[in-house]
Amino acid sequence: MSTTQSDRLRGLLEPLVAAKGLDLEDIEMSKAGKRRMLRIIVDSDEGVELDVCAELSREVSDKLDESDVMGEDEYVLEVSSPGADRPLTEHRHYVRAIGRLVKFQLTESGELIARILDVDDEGLDLEVPGVKGRKATARRIAFTDIAKARVEIEFSRKDKKEEEA
Repeated sequence: MSTTQSDRLRGLLEPLVAAKGLDLEDIEMSKAGKRRMLRIIVDSDEGVELDVCAELSREVSDKLDESDVMGEDEYVLEVSSPGADRPLTEHRHYVRAIGRLVKFQLTESGELIARILDVDDEGLDLEVPGVKGRKATARRIAFTDIAKARVEIEFSRKDKKEEEA
């Protein structure tokens, strides 16, 4: 997708997304056979409900129909939330991942898997799980030490609400 088209789409759609109390995370354009696929990724601190995505999809579709930003060719529109294992790239992504297990690729010292306990402007407070029965340890890393980060999917972890009950 050309930078100009991407910028035009972002300028057109960001107010619609913000009006729903959501963040416009990404706009992806790809080919699907003869058609194009336009994927709008949105998120919020509380997550995104299916009904909100459907409502936003209708509004985005109407807005795109009113403009010439997509041109004359057919396209398929998809409005969705990011996947659970999406990369963490913005400060707000780390805040939303508090309590989650994350795999970090560090700029100098390899890889680390740890749970995010707290986030501030400089970095993260983490809990590194213990190995073979050892206790978990606390660790602090700065944002500047993170090359990549992605939430790890946990299938067997109890939700905090379940633990408190």
